[in-house]
Amino acid sequence: MLVKLNDNYKNLTESYLFSETGRRVREYAAAHPDKKVIKLSIGDVTRPLSPAVVKALHKAADEMGDASTFRGYPPEYGYDFLREKISEHYSKIGKGADVKPSEIFVSDGAKSDLGNFVDVLGDNLVLIPDPVYPVYVDSNIMSGHKISLIPSTPENNFAPTPDYISDDAKGQPAVIYLCSPNNPTGAVYTYDELTKWVDYAIETGSLIIFDSAYEAYISGDLPHTIYEIKNAEKCAVEICSFSKSSGFTGTRCGWTVVPDEIETDGVKLNKYWARRQATKFNGVSYPVQRAAEAALSDEGWRESMESVEYYMGNAKLIADVLTEKGIYFTGGTSSPYIWLKVPGGMDSWSFFDYLLNELQIAGTPGAGFGKFGEGFFRLTSFGTREATMEACERMREKL
Repeated sequence: MLVKLNDNYKNLTESYLFSETGRRVREYAAAHPDKKVIKLSIGDVTRPLSPAVVKALHKAADEMGDASTFRGYPPEYGYDFLREKISEHYSKIGKGADVKPSEIFVSDGAKSDLGNFVDVLGDNLVLIPDPVYPVYVDSNIMSGHKISLIPSTPENNFAPTPDYISDDAKGQPAVIYLCSPNNPTGAVYTYDELTKWVDYAIETGSLIIFDSAYEAYISGDLPHTIYEIKNAEKCAVEICSFSKSSGFTGTRCGWTVVPDEIETDGVKLNKYWARRQATKFNGVSYPVQRAAEAALSDEGWRESMESVEYYMGNAKLIADVLTEKGIYFTGGTSSPYIWLKVPGGMDSWSFFDYLLNELQIAGTPGAGFGKFGEGFFRLTSFGTREATMEACERMREKL
């Protein structure tokens, strides 16, 4: 073949992090069929969809089977009923947050939008905290963008502010990725910390891409959306998902907010993203959007929060064991992730192998999230209660 490929892909790591950990777990399980492996690795939920969501799915499926209520292609930006429901949701979760339905774009999940948003961006400097969810880095590498990593360490409580931007990148207009609660570290930005980022973005003419996929897990006086921060609507896009709040990992639905006020060189970013979606995306199915609408109803959200509390109960079990063992960790309070310091001086992949081979527990090595993730390890609380309790007993006995 003489067709040219995108050479930027050569700059990616050989394998996607979760593909590699999954491969190692499968190979171990195949070689040791008598061993029960407990997966506390990927962020996939285990509790079923809530009754309100299932009821809405059934009703919508019945409508699709009736000629008088059948629907074909959905609107590429989302049905109005769901965009309006998400807008109402912002008014409930965020202090002073005002998001218009026209600024909301329904999608098949946060990961898709995070990866696709680079389509509408030019060749900009990109600032990304490290360690980080791999899609931020990989999608920009695929596009050939220059990336400057911001150290996210115990020194800044894994919530770096603009003070930690490298000298050669500081003060330049940039695309800035932020995630709160953070994946993988579990850190949550405070109002003051997020204000520093918004002020920096306004001052430098930068764009913030804010990943709030885990906002439902936040407890205490902490911002649930960046739009609680003054002037955020002038510089920040927010991407969220129903996956972790309402168990939609297998159902697929999320959204992106692109405020009307964000404009560069006389062009509204909202119109660019709308044009991209209209060209490359055919929308989320009607039954799934009705299910998402139900998830944000009073009954549906109450049921979703029951699942959130369940997973946070798992997080407490893991945290209690690590506390007993004197192992440093963050997360587990406003996040379903536990970010622990690898004990015994091992590197993070060696600890992965140790947990898998000696305790039959699968986690995720911190090095897979970036340079500053080395020496740390991520466990998730998305398992069943029974599996989590068994994993905790194994750690209590052998860790």
